[in-house]
Amino acid sequence: MAPEMNDGETHPGRRPAPPAAADAAAETEPAAAPAPQPGPGADAGAEEPGVDAGVEALPVPEADADADADADAGTPPAPGAEGSDEADGPDEADGPDEADGEDPDAKTPSLPGSHAGPGTTPAPDAPGVDPRVAAVRRVGAAGRRWRAVQLGACAALLAVAMTAGAVAVGALRDGGGRAVATSAAVSPGLLAGGNLDAGVTSLQAHLRTQPRDFGSWATLGLAYVEQARTQGDPSRYPQARKAFDTSLALRADNDQALAGLAALAAARHDFRGALADADRALEQNPYNERALCSRVDALVELGRYDEASEAAGTADARRPGIPVFTRYAYVHELRGDVTTARRVLTQALDAATGPGDIAYVATQLGQLAWNQGDYPAALAHYARALAADDGYLPALEGRARAQAASGRREEAVKGLEAVVARYPLPGPLVALGELYEARGAAGDAARARDQYALVDAWTALARANGVDVDLDTALAAADHGDRAAALRAARAEWARRRTVHTADALAWALHVDGRDTEALGYARQATATGYRNAGFLYHLGMIERATGHTADARAHLTSALELNPGFSPLGARTARSALTALTAPPAQTTPRTTEGGR
Repeated sequence: MAPEMNDGETHPGRRPAPPAAADAAAETEPAAAPAPQPGPGADAGAEEPGVDAGVEALPVPEADADADADADAGTPPAPGAEGSDEADGPDEADGPDEADGEDPDAKTPSLPGSHAGPGTTPAPDAPGVDPRVAAVRRVGAAGRRWRAVQLGACAALLAVAMTAGAVAVGALRDGGGRAVATSAAVSPGLLAGGNLDAGVTSLQAHLRTQPRDFGSWATLGLAYVEQARTQGDPSRYPQARKAFDTSLALRADNDQALAGLAALAAARHDFRGALADADRALEQNPYNERALCSRVDALVELGRYDEASEAAGTADARRPGIPVFTRYAYVHELRGDVTTARRVLTQALDAATGPGDIAYVATQLGQLAWNQGDYPAALAHYARALAADDGYLPALEGRARAQAASGRREEAVKGLEAVVARYPLPGPLVALGELYEARGAAGDAARARDQYALVDAWTALARANGVDVDLDTALAAADHGDRAAALRAARAEWARRRTVHTADALAWALHVDGRDTEALGYARQATATGYRNAGFLYHLGMIERATGHTADARAHLTSALELNPGFSPLGARTARSALTALTAPPAQTTPRTTEGGR
């Protein structure tokens, strides 16, 4: 699947990736082949995590001198050690004692992402914070407060779920002060319903008692990645990196942390890095589900579609389940095989049991239906997703888009306002701004400008935390910002990865910059795989119109509106106007005559 659900990709109709799923069990050694399971769509086991989190301080252990941490990773500098608050982390008297098999002299700097120390997220209005960044944080924080109470009850359940075999947190010690792995990855089903804050809190509590649990450090890193992705706060990415480094310092060959690094690289849109890290993880454990999925994602986002298809088949053979099935479906969708994509997703939904799986797969079906212009089916799928998890943001956003396309504009506006109030990400911000523009009520023009300004703020925040946002910049700026900046960003992204999405973004950026002849080749390349996307067809038709390919322009604009007539509030309106102009009969002129009526 395309990377980062709700990561800020603003292109209408782009299919987002599944949230990063925690592995079903701790995979600290290469596993034996799992029991044979049905192929894509026949069965599903893994679930997907959800949103929200808070952070606090806790100890980071030193690696043992004889541990294999020094093979590749080395012990990182103590993240967050300076300025840590004693109330946030255990002091020496509270630390593990020798009876527990831990080193009483182990250093205990604060956790990556603690409220104190480097690597933390400053208060929105703290000195030195970019006011645009502060605006994004304030918007998101205000909308998230109402969910905080709902998360507390999940912590105890999550603490139990963390340990392999449902062993209580802190119950296992290795007796020798060495790196241990007592926990499986946090149950993704418990995270998927908005329990990510509670999951992080439980992981921190667990790591206070077992700071050498490299598996839980890896899981904590994944939770930070998920926070960054779903909350629109990329400042969590450096914190995730510190947690993964800690895990690898404790055990350099642990595939959980290596797979986590692949997920982190993909979240930052470093797909070459994601591919390399996924391959490293798979060398240690060929059955690591996360690494298998990240490998598919990276190949898709590098435009290596044949290899991605092969990787999806390999992942299905080794670890069939919902994370693999959804990627398998997306690879088929990119090739225009919507029938197979729908069949696989439908079978996966039929097999789903947990609310996280149901919400996620139903949303994917909703997006697939929306892309094909089947709004009643899309709304039905989103309703099922929200019945499983009423706060699932991709379903809320998708429902609003389908409502807008169905003519239910006011419902759509309210829905997107609620989404961006909680998580001000570029995709819903642009969609809401365009809905304001299309509505045209008093004050809507200013409201739309506010949404586009927040996109710029999110972009600045993302760049500051190592995220490649050139595709986001190109797509948003081409229609609602600096056209020259859009073209620079699109060219930079095309140099890094050549996918149908980057080809489309570059084509459109060239078009709005008046370079239609150059744009035409890229627009045709964007549609060459057979991917059925109304936005792509619209862009191609408009570029063909500008270059004098009238018949082709008429055909592609017609196809865009037949496929998904509500693909964009503004784009669809422009497409209809252009098509009307292209199909109107030539203007009649009065024949000129010579004097005398000749």
